Amino acid sequence: MSVGLVLEGGAMRGLYTAGVLDVMMDHGIHADGVIGTSAGVLFGVNYASGQRGRALRYNLKYAPTGSYMGIRSLLCTGNIINKQFAYYKLPSELDAFDEQAFERSGVDFYATVTNVETGEAEYIKIDDCFAQIEVMRATAAMPFVSRMVEYEGKQYLDGGVADSIPVDKCKEMGYDKIVVVLTRPLDYRKKKGDERLARLVYGNYPKLAERINNRYADYNACVEKIIDMEQRGGIFVIRPSRLVKVKHIERDTKKLQAIYDLGAEDCARQMDDLKKYLHN
Repeated sequence: MSVGLVLEGGAMRGLYTAGVLDVMMDHGIHADGVIGTSAGVLFGVNYASGQRGRALRYNLKYAPTGSYMGIRSLLCTGNIINKQFAYYKLPSELDAFDEQAFERSGVDFYATVTNVETGEAEYIKIDDCFAQIEVMRATAAMPFVSRMVEYEGKQYLDGGVADSIPVDKCKEMGYDKIVVVLTRPLDYRKKKGDERLARLVYGNYPKLAERINNRYADYNACVEKIIDMEQRGGIFVIRPSRLVKVKHIERDTKKLQAIYDLGAEDCARQMDDLKKYLHN
């Protein structure tokens, strides 16, 4: 029996996922494959490397600082998440990512990215996080506040634009059991935004602009499909049991701790049911 794990993004809401994954590690829940989007990838790699608590630790320490993310980085570099600090200095020097453990895990790990020319999702297998750090950047490069990221001759942005919750891709990969970790409560649905902004900013990439403008509808349809799959017993879903308001670029450590704690609590409460699902 093979287990696939799907991780939604959500910027700093991704610490909910970190809480879930840490409890899964505590209980020895192993996934054969992981496919994530945005923060789901950035925090999810710690699950594959077995580094319990790392995502929470470095975010509590560095999120309040201007070096990590914020308007200053956006104005100076064009990226609201500071490229050099967050993707190079932090994982290699300040809070080391265990690349060897990641490789030894045997987990097939995929990052969802959005091709800006086609507006379609692509799913890139991560074999070496450091060698493919630009893929890690691409999956979390939020539209309007990030520069496009080039990888192997193509330009990419946040995978959440084209596929926020890649459950269909995970199912297509053939996993027997699928566990989905969401970062929004059951009743959340996206609202339609002003279409003019995407057309203005990404006028040279009409398919990307169209995808951005249709994202709300794509996301909501995916949520409804997930609910249906869950009710039929085809997948197991862990989602926030209550709303914790966390900004995309959140610096309040109390809120970051709160969303992480909620993920840990929700996963612990569902653990018996999760084990039954995985072993039936």
